[in-house]
Amino acid sequence: MNDVTVTSLVNLQNEVRYGDGSDGHSFITDEPKTVGGDDRGPDPYTLLMGALGSCISMTVTMYARHKAWPLERVTVRLRQQRVHAKDCQECEMMEGFALRIERAVTVEGELSDEQRARLIEIALKCPIHRTLTSEIVITEMQV
Repeated sequence: MNDVTVTSLVNLQNEVRYGDGSDGHSFITDEPKTVGGDDRGPDPYTLLMGALGSCISMTVTMYARHKAWPLERVTVRLRQQRVHAKDCQECEMMEGFALRIERAVTVEGELSDEQRARLIEIALKCPIHRTLTSEIVITEMQV
């Protein structure tokens, strides 16, 4: 289980801490100036897209490494937007808003067409993709 602690700093900035003791890490999150932040770090949606893109890249890379395929680079482009559920053809819900994520995965290397197709298929199997497309339950934690 990974614990993450987020502590507010100034204005809309937060410090995100993770890891244990001397092995711990931290970074700053913020909002753009256009919405009242200081633009000192990524906003929450950028973090979400970064998590998804990183997971896709890592999953594809690990699969290619396991198969000893000559993958040289994975590039994942992501775009997100909130859409009205009634305007979303892919959405199951009919009310409110949905988060729509578009993705483009590019793999580079001396790969066959079959290997490329398989790696693009594997991209859909990353744990963050599966998490985002599954039911998510958020509960109160005892501290």
